[in-house]
Amino acid sequence: MLTSELEFDLPSDRIAQSPSDRRDGSRLLVYQRETGCVFHHHFHELPKLLPAKLSILRNDVSVLKARLPGYRPTGGSVECLLLRPADPPETTWRCLLKPGGKTAKAGTFRLDGEYQAEVLESLPSGEYLIRFTLPKDEDAPSLAQRIGSLPLPPYVRRPAGHADEERYQTVYAKDKNRTAVAAPTAGLHFTPELIDQLLADGHNIHDLTLSVGLGTFRPIETDRVEDHPMHAEEYFLSPATKSVLRDKSAKKLAIGTTCVRAIEHYLGGQDSSPDLPTRAEAQLFIRPSYEFLGIDHLLTNFHLPGSTLLCLVAAFLSPGQSDGLDKLKELYADAISKEYRFFSYGDAMLIL
Repeated sequence: MLTSELEFDLPSDRIAQSPSDRRDGSRLLVYQRETGCVFHHHFHELPKLLPAKLSILRNDVSVLKARLPGYRPTGGSVECLLLRPADPPETTWRCLLKPGGKTAKAGTFRLDGEYQAEVLESLPSGEYLIRFTLPKDEDAPSLAQRIGSLPLPPYVRRPAGHADEERYQTVYAKDKNRTAVAAPTAGLHFTPELIDQLLADGHNIHDLTLSVGLGTFRPIETDRVEDHPMHAEEYFLSPATKSVLRDKSAKKLAIGTTCVRAIEHYLGGQDSSPDLPTRAEAQLFIRPSYEFLGIDHLLTNFHLPGSTLLCLVAAFLSPGQSDGLDKLKELYADAISKEYRFFSYGDAMLIL
């Protein structure tokens, strides 16, 4: 497949810059694969739109306030973006630096009274290995939560504000899982009341944790989709969640593409210790004509042109076939004509 096939025209005013007034006030496009029918709803109507007694899988990761301010020894400013821990994880992290070259050449940067940082290595990926000295905090995430800011996606053309600290997290995000630099955005639409209704209706809800990285925003830059080097993201599955995934009798709804990647990666391998937790890295590139192993329905937002997420949703629209992208473009054209909002703070799509 040519990467150029993943492009579509999206008016700039369709890119949501802020969330809807209410989480569940966002719009919801529903597509039934069996009939080809499309319906338009609002997210608070989700409980009445779902098949009965689903196993619902959601990503309980929390977004780290990963942008750290700092200064080089010359006084020039630095922005350090925490990506993921290295070894030892408390003080050594893979990061992005802005400016990268000048900061790496300087070798150190700091914020007086808060931290000192040493650039240990410039990595081929464009990332940097950074070792922190932390006089006030036990680890880098603790520092980030005190002085950092949320890393809103690049297409949100404004600084992160106080309201984003609530709205760019799901209501079920766990503080102990504060390891993501981007939100699992399909989950942003849920409210506690809506979750209670789903449980009352007989659905079961199960958590997994996938640490969403910046690779989720990285466009495909190769001419052929198949040549794209897929990024890896760490995930964690409890024994209870793994048991649900292996239960073929339960119909499963994945809340977002992050859940899909974790689930499909796990089911695609061998588990020699099903009674123990699994921690692994998913480097799975799902694209047409992928055959899904453990997902029956998908809830997702509207994604960027030229992205790997577009490939995943296209594959899910027509599993095992190559025509999913054509269907996806039809659905996106319909959504654009009806003024749906796109990307992280935008509206949602339910594929049944």
